[in-house]
Formats: sequence, structure tokens, C-alpha cells
Amino acid sequence: MLDVVRGATLVAATVAVGLVAGLFWSFSVAVMPGLRRADARTFVATMQRINVAIVNPLFLVSFLGAPMLTIAAGALGLGTDEWAAFPWILAGLALYGVAFVITIGLNIPLNNALEAAGPPDGIADLAAVRARFEAPWVRWNIVRALASTAALACLSWALVLYGRTT
Repeated sequence: MLDVVRGATLVAATVAVGLVAGLFWSFSVAVMPGLRRADARTFVATMQRINVAIVNPLFLVSFLGAPMLTIAAGALGLGTDEWAAFPWILAGLALYGVAFVITIGLNIPLNNALEAAGPPDGIADLAAVRARFEAPWVRWNIVRALASTAALACLSWALVLYGRTT
């Protein structure tokens, strides 16, 4: 029974990390390149709306659940003789931690600053507000997309190793 719980937890952690990695990747390759072509008013208004919409239960379950499930998956394997997956789970957790810290420490403060600028129609210099937000947000989003994708790869390999031992 413990093997089933251990495996299910590792699968759930991998899926949660994959969902977040996919979101960050989508912003890197589609959303932000598309918005790059928009005028400053459209860019600011769209990002303000996205930043409000993303704070929802589905995103939060994935974003916050990913590290908790990964920790649980690793903890469930401690003390077992054959737990070749553990170092990969730990690596996945560390890499996801990078993406998590970047999100909390850099991207969210940039989102909050963009929101604090006020409605686009009331911003005197939309180009300046956009410039303060866009380049750093995009740069850090790429880093967190790469880190979370690497975390997904580690957890995927952990699943392979887990499957070989069960």
C-alpha cells in the first residue's frame, strides 16, 4: 500500500510541477512575445488583467501544491532500501524552489508595481511604466520557466527510476 501512495504522490508532484512549468513556458514563448507587439496601453491593461485573473484556486493548487507534493514524495521514500528516485526528487524540489523564489521575490513584486500604477487611462507615461515592468519580468519569467522545466525533467526521471524498482 505504501508503494501505491508513494507512486501516486510522485505522479501528483510531477503533474503539478509540469502544469506550472507549462504556464511559465507559455508566457515565455507566446504571451509575452505577443504582447511585445502591442502598444503600451494594451500591454499594461492586459498584464494588469492577467495578474488579477491568475490568482485563482486552480493556479494556487498547482503552484503551492507542487513543492508540498514533491516534499511528500521524497519523505515517503526515506528509510527504504531501494529509493534511487530520492536524489532526483530532491533536485526537482531545489529547481522548483528556484522558480518559486523568483515568482514570489521578483515577478509578483513587479506585478504589484504594475497594478499600483493605476488604470491605464490614468497613467501619464505608459511607456515608462511598461519599461519598468516588461524587461525584468520577461527575463525572470524565462529563468523560472527553465528552472521549473528542469524540475519537471528531474521528477520525470524519478518516476522512471521509481517504476524500475517497484
